[in-house]
Amino acid sequence: MKASRQTIEREQLLQRALDHLVQHGSNDLSLRTLAEQIGTSHRMLIYYFGSGTQFWQAVFQRLRRDQMQALSPWTHGPSRPGLMDVWAELSTPRNQSLFRLLFQVYGTALGQPAQHPDFLHEFVNQWIDMIAEVLQAEHQLAPAAARTQARLYLAVMRGLMLDLLTTGDLEGTTAAMARFVRSIEPPPPA
Repeated sequence: MKASRQTIEREQLLQRALDHLVQHGSNDLSLRTLAEQIGTSHRMLIYYFGSGTQFWQAVFQRLRRDQMQALSPWTHGPSRPGLMDVWAELSTPRNQSLFRLLFQVYGTALGQPAQHPDFLHEFVNQWIDMIAEVLQAEHQLAPAAARTQARLYLAVMRGLMLDLLTTGDLEGTTAAMARFVRSIEPPPPA
């Protein structure tokens, strides 16, 4: 089925907005300012998305999707990389930019929960669900234990990413991730 011209243009605007936000951050989340920065008008964004709130919800949903794709090599496929490989991918400059935006979006969603009612809950739970599924399959963990372990993995990755973005210390954060990985490895057989 062929997409309509309006759907294509809406998608292009959404991608331009996300690309701009990833590159420049979201220090000014006014619809008018962002529209100017991506070469359109706030009226066109409202036309394509229905309202400013719906536009930002679409941006946040796309951001969530892109973040899930960043983790998908670990959760899908016959050969899953280890946590150090996941960290190596997540700490690339492109993904650092995505995480920087993600943390800015978290702040916005936490500060305006009525405008973004599902973002935080869905985003955290999607990651936990994906990681828990892997832990259940690979380590035969019970569902509740897998979710608890997944929450810990997620907290460590996000914490180290926040540290990396704050300090720029890739070597130090990578060493901390390696230490975490060693701490969760099963003990060698006696």
